[in-house]
Amino acid sequence: MASPALISRTHPWEDLKAHVEDLKGTHLRDLMGDADRCRSMMVEFDGILLDYSRQRATVDTVDKLLKLAEAASLKEKIHHMFHGERINTTENRSVLHVALRAPRDAVISSDGKNVVPDVWDVLDKIKDFSERVRSGAWVGATGKALKDVIAIGIGGSFLGPLFVHTALQTDPEASEHCRGRQLRFLANVDPIDVARNITGLCPETTLVVVVSKTFTTAETMLNARTLREWISSALGPDAVSKHMVAVSTNLPLVEKFGIDPKNAFAFWDWVGGRYSVCSAVGVLPLSLQYGFSIVENFLKGAYSIDQHFYSTSLEKNIPVLLGLLSVWNVSFLGYPARAILPYSQALEKFAPHIQQVSMESNGKGVSIDGEPLPYEAGEIDFGEPGTNGQHSFYQLIHQGRVIPCDFIGVVKSQQPVYLKGEIVNNHDELMSNFFAQPDALAYGKTSEQLRKENVSQNLLPHKTFTGNRPSLSILLPALTAYNIGQLLSIYEHRVAVQGFIWGINSFDQWGVELGKSLATQVRKQLHASRVKREPIEGFNYSTTTLLTKYLEATSDVPADPPSILPKI
Repeated sequence: MASPALISRTHPWEDLKAHVEDLKGTHLRDLMGDADRCRSMMVEFDGILLDYSRQRATVDTVDKLLKLAEAASLKEKIHHMFHGERINTTENRSVLHVALRAPRDAVISSDGKNVVPDVWDVLDKIKDFSERVRSGAWVGATGKALKDVIAIGIGGSFLGPLFVHTALQTDPEASEHCRGRQLRFLANVDPIDVARNITGLCPETTLVVVVSKTFTTAETMLNARTLREWISSALGPDAVSKHMVAVSTNLPLVEKFGIDPKNAFAFWDWVGGRYSVCSAVGVLPLSLQYGFSIVENFLKGAYSIDQHFYSTSLEKNIPVLLGLLSVWNVSFLGYPARAILPYSQALEKFAPHIQQVSMESNGKGVSIDGEPLPYEAGEIDFGEPGTNGQHSFYQLIHQGRVIPCDFIGVVKSQQPVYLKGEIVNNHDELMSNFFAQPDALAYGKTSEQLRKENVSQNLLPHKTFTGNRPSLSILLPALTAYNIGQLLSIYEHRVAVQGFIWGINSFDQWGVELGKSLATQVRKQLHASRVKREPIEGFNYSTTTLLTKYLEATSDVPADPPSILPKI
């Protein structure tokens, strides 16, 4: 069944709009008193518990959202994605990041070809290469082992792998595998990021992984040329082939750069950048740091959720429920933002990664058919680990704007601490906040309660909490490589569900391109003004003024300088 051009033209959408009025007089204090409702709003899979009972929703709301999913042909769209149909219609591409973590014997086809063997060819190559580097069989130009890795990439080539790396650093098994090794990520073209990455490292013991599908991304390639200079100035130009490898599909440019094409690791057009952490983009640097076996467990975790998402009925399907609730909050209740609040410091880079996955995917104003959307789509995602966030932006969440919250907790800490004589251990203290904050948002505190506490009349408005602020809780059993893969996959598929319901293309990102093209014009102007002393032309008054001031203040920069690297 083909879905209509705009989901807002369907009866389930209109039914949900009318249903908003039904909930206006209902407070979460009342909803949370219904044990049967709360029980129905808990879903478990493979040790993961989702509790969405603190959403501003009734059992009837969920039924209506499931009817909306049916009207949007959600099951069919999920099927199309998993079977390699070209659902990214603006770029005429399949969307098959699920193939990146499929087992070796799986069959996932694109254009009639099973792509899983190609995926495993690359995975086997990564396993072999990473083991040679880690064992010392592959050494640098001076014969020293390569114990440090700098991965150069930006956007999806950086945020996802950084999230996984940060989460694995304190996992006992993973940390045991990376003793004496360092993994750093160079993303920003700002020379300060270069300085921070190379500080304390020696070119003799460093391997650089350049991640760029086309090998043309401006920021990435300038950073790559900078580190090539760092290596060649210390070890000679012939050292580049021993100290730099690539994740790319453009082998001619890889070779022209000075990297042996045999040391290039492929990925495919059906892998979007923000969905590429399970490809060589993430698997190569992570395997160099932690060993392939750890990363394989991460892939298995992601695959477990892929199978859950594909085969589980919608009413018990964690990514589907999360996606539908986000549509409810954004398009019907009018909440434009979402806070991602992991109660684990190991997940400190999770929210920045999901910012990109969500906002680059669903930050669209037209349908997949190019029709302007008459409803709000996409969310503003942000977040910090608890309890840090509590002492930062929770004030706004409790007494300012209503922002739906995702609370993510972990049953077993990666690094438990116990102190003799303390009432609770450190992880219990952390989790006490994880359990308390959702209730504080849901129930709030009334002026009547405050009066009973003898709060003075003039402070009542300041100490009153309205409550009725929605949240959901995800409780993970632990934070192993497997669980990290599960969490990633849950959020990837949640974003896809939102896009499928809204009828947008979650897998292109044309909005990224305009700024890039304008930056090219500025780049040419800066070169012309510095080298040829040409006047600034072709820009508006404001930009011309800013460029003039910048050029005047940096007039001491030589037109053709020698290579100069950071001196930290």
